Amino acid sequence: MWRRFWTLVAGAARGPRSPRSCTRQGSGAPVPGSGATVFALSSGQGRCGIAVIRTSGPASGHALRSLTAPQDLPPARSACLRLLSHPRSGEPLDRALVLWFPGPQSFTGEDCAEFHVHGGPAVVSGVLQALGSVPGLRPAEAGEFTRRAFAHGKLSLTEVEGLADLIHAETEAQRRQALRQLDGELGHLCRAWAKTLTKALAHVEAYIDFSEDDNLEEGVLERVDSQVRELELALSAHLRDARRGQRLRSGAHVVVAGPPNAGKSSLVNLLSRKPVSIVSPEPGTTRDVLETPVDLAGFPALLSDTAGLREGVGPVEQEGVRRARERLEQADLILAVLDASDLASPSSCNFLDTIVTPAGAGNPKENSQRLLLVLNKSDLLPRGGPDPSPNLPPHLLLSCLTGEGLDGLLEALRKELAEVCGDPSTGPLLTRARHQHHLQGCLDALGHYKQTKDLALAAEALRLARGHLGRITGGGGTDEILDIIFRDFCVGK
Repeated sequence: MWRRFWTLVAGAARGPRSPRSCTRQGSGAPVPGSGATVFALSSGQGRCGIAVIRTSGPASGHALRSLTAPQDLPPARSACLRLLSHPRSGEPLDRALVLWFPGPQSFTGEDCAEFHVHGGPAVVSGVLQALGSVPGLRPAEAGEFTRRAFAHGKLSLTEVEGLADLIHAETEAQRRQALRQLDGELGHLCRAWAKTLTKALAHVEAYIDFSEDDNLEEGVLERVDSQVRELELALSAHLRDARRGQRLRSGAHVVVAGPPNAGKSSLVNLLSRKPVSIVSPEPGTTRDVLETPVDLAGFPALLSDTAGLREGVGPVEQEGVRRARERLEQADLILAVLDASDLASPSSCNFLDTIVTPAGAGNPKENSQRLLLVLNKSDLLPRGGPDPSPNLPPHLLLSCLTGEGLDGLLEALRKELAEVCGDPSTGPLLTRARHQHHLQGCLDALGHYKQTKDLALAAEALRLARGHLGRITGGGGTDEILDIIFRDFCVGK
């Protein structure tokens, strides 16, 4: 009887092999145009020193021989200098380095070839036309190389998403997060959770099959309940941080707000390092919301310059004030700007009472809005004088004119945005809505497990929870979801 029990446990616990194994099982996802050999320019468009053109598919070896005839294939994974010629006319195209990657020891798991040619447009065009004349080859679609790697088990779906994020990373934090996801951190975590569920499911099914034999260990179901509770806590912790990872990927919303003439537009121009907003001594110059994506202390942000908050103005400026208040409600981080030399004015006092004080009363640990108070125009204050605002909340002194205090502001922004976006070095982050959807589905299924008294329904709830975790890494994904993920890749990747 115990042999049957452990056979059931081992069969249920058998999961995917290591994500870096060359013999890893494929995802089972169909590849568009499977069996065809594709080619594309994999380096950037435009004139450059070296351009990389790659092929993938069963005819890659034939394509390489056709362009380098009468030479044989080079040794696997070794660069060789060859003369490239058009396979039909024999016209020389370029003298280039070629590499041969026989499958499955390649990026896609198929036979692959690479041509490292000189990056002039005429050379690249000539080589691409030559490849197009080889029978069995066709131009690749966007993301097709990576999709083939996924289909052949070279990458999990979370690693594919990490690769896409790495290609599009514009800040240091985005690069670090994408690289960790490409290395499989989120996938490893999901597979560990799935392994826990698999073991729990095996024990529940064993109890259903063998409980009447009265030979099972005592406390089997109690141990399953304990494992489910621990997993619920882990899932809940990651779901609470879900928006942080998405902000890191798409950018945090940072809104610069304050009364008129506090220097908001000057601060936006200083942080973005370009003249985004018009700067004028006339109050109310900014009457709409001006937005620009920026790299703030290594984190991505959408920086919004808003109209000065005040009452009793014309209809156009009133609409700007309304939009400014609307953006304040949507902000992840508020940069509240006041004129350090005019803190006693009615507009400054009103801004402190209505914006700064309520935001400061929130608890940052509960994902409430975060706020940095900046006192601009510090160059107008007397040197070595007392603090102009001893009764204000914690604040930073800055002069947009001289740049004094900018380093301190950037360091404060780095700390705040690390809280808003999450720190990639602390563990895997959920960077996409589908990650959150499937983790929530897993958590809901575990809730059904705890509520049901029927063991068969409990086992089905565990099976459903495990299925949600599998879909995060690519198991059972629909073609529509895969199409959405891979269409973000450029042609040649």
